[in-house]
Amino acid sequence: MISNQTLQGTIDGLKNIAKTDFSVLDSEGKEVATTLSEPRSFRDEAAEFAKSPADSQEIGGCQYFKIFDENFVEYILVSMGDSENAYLVGKMAAFQIQNLIIAYKERFDKDNFVKNLLLDNLLLVDIYSRAKKLHIDTDVPRVVMSMECTNSKEVNVLETTRAFFGSNNNDYVTAVDEKDVLIIKDLSEGTSKFDIDRVAMSLQRALEKEGIKGIKIAYGTTVPELKEVSRSYKEARMAMDVGRIFFEDRSIIAYEELGIGRLIYQLPLPLCKMFIKEIFGDRSPAELDEETLTTIYKFFENNLNVSETSRQLFIHRNTLVYRLDKILKLTGLDLRTFDDAITFHIALMVVKYMKYMENFDY
Repeated sequence: MISNQTLQGTIDGLKNIAKTDFSVLDSEGKEVATTLSEPRSFRDEAAEFAKSPADSQEIGGCQYFKIFDENFVEYILVSMGDSENAYLVGKMAAFQIQNLIIAYKERFDKDNFVKNLLLDNLLLVDIYSRAKKLHIDTDVPRVVMSMECTNSKEVNVLETTRAFFGSNNNDYVTAVDEKDVLIIKDLSEGTSKFDIDRVAMSLQRALEKEGIKGIKIAYGTTVPELKEVSRSYKEARMAMDVGRIFFEDRSIIAYEELGIGRLIYQLPLPLCKMFIKEIFGDRSPAELDEETLTTIYKFFENNLNVSETSRQLFIHRNTLVYRLDKILKLTGLDLRTFDDAITFHIALMVVKYMKYMENFDY
């Protein structure tokens, strides 16, 4: 339940305060943490003590204490010395470790609850009853943020992210697989998109300082109740996937910003191929040369404004008109008209989506 590293840090801190050495053993007498500089075995005494009915006992000049997890002996704490002070200090240390077990158990229960909540594995009645038991408010606005990075196997991204949100007990950080870290962010103090973006950017900067690379964060819409968190999670996952295709240059993307990309992402590939064939026949907009594609994208960025586009491309207006006429001859679409421009823009996005999907096995 509790890591050996956490136990070691706890008894090291207690030794600094009480000036007493401690050893923590499992129920079979195997040492898991100690402050002793010289090795010393308590295995036989601890194993025998674990079977006795006593909760504490003096054995061989040391004080032994049982630490329980739901009525089962989880650890045995040995406090060095047979004095009343050693007993008192050992009792306090055992109490501290006992509370650690409770805290870690509650954290595990919350983590398990949050995972099942995100994956929509809970009945409505279970959501409310378990949330009440775990002291989780059900009527607070929240948003789910999904985060991934390129070197997640090299660093503990989950724990680093938990440390970032550590001061707020109303935020929950978990992972449903090895690839992604998920944050359920409490928005009781602010629900605007600006607030969420600000949190995402702060998290990105903090993780980059820890050497975490290639960070991408996507988030869903704000939901008013705990029972709707799974919807925000699905939106965040879609935002992450769609962002890879249509917003590859952005590290933070919101579900509300996906636009028509959200619709295209849900189209089956055969339908996409049919659409491209009906519009362009045997040709594809992807076959256009780089100069032409750059012209098209810049033309769209400037809302079909010929003068502004030619200015930004550093070309004469007539040169731009010539390129647009060339596109008209090749595709039959006049990008200076709104309907044709929309059709071409969607076609470019569909081709991009098809290329992305064909590169992965689903």
